Amino acid sequence: MGDAPAQTSIDYETYLTIEREADQKHEWLNGHIYAMAGGTIEHGQLTTQMIGELLRLASACGCRVYNSDVKIRVQATGLATYPDASVVCGPVERDPGDRNALVNPVVLVEVLSDGTEAYDRGDKFAHYRQIPSLRDFVLISQHEPRVELYSRDERGRWVLSTAGVGDRFSLTAMDGPIEVDRIYAGVELVAAPPRAVRS
Repeated sequence: MGDAPAQTSIDYETYLTIEREADQKHEWLNGHIYAMAGGTIEHGQLTTQMIGELLRLASACGCRVYNSDVKIRVQATGLATYPDASVVCGPVERDPGDRNALVNPVVLVEVLSDGTEAYDRGDKFAHYRQIPSLRDFVLISQHEPRVELYSRDERGRWVLSTAGVGDRFSLTAMDGPIEVDRIYAGVELVAAPPRAVRS
C-alpha cells in the first residue's frame, strides 16, 4: 500500500470522485486513500507476459483476463485495489456501490516490488483471502525467476507451491500449465537490494 497523505476520513463516494479526477490510481480502505506507486520496466514486462499466459488459458475455458486498470473490491473488508492482473470465470459481478469494481475474481496476480512486497504478502493477501470466489493468488518476483502460487484447496486452506527456471505450474481455476520461462523471457532482472545487517 502506498503512503497515505494526511487526511480526514473520506467515504467511498468521495473516493470515487477523487479517482475519476486523479491522474493516478489509489487504494481505499477504512476511509483512507493510498496512492499506488508506478512500476518499473521489468514490472510492466512481467505483468504483460503473465497476462499473455492467462489469456492463453482463458481462451479455452471462457474466462476473462483483466489488467491493472480494473479495480477489485473485497466486500468483506471494503478494500478497493488494483492488482496487476485478475481473472473472472463465469458472469462478472460488480460491487453494488461501484460498477467499475469487480468482486468475483478467481485469480489475482501481483508482481512483487521492493516497496510493496511485505504488504502484498501480508495484509493485502489477508484481504484477498476474504473473497469467496478466489482460488489462486500468484506472486511474481522481479529479482529471480520465481513464481509463488497460493491455491485454495477443497477444505478452504491456502496451499503454497513455488516454481523456478524450467518449471511449470498450474492454477486451480483454469486448466493447463504455465511455463515460468515464458513469463521471464527477455526480462532483464534487477538484483535485490542488500539487506541491512544486524550487529
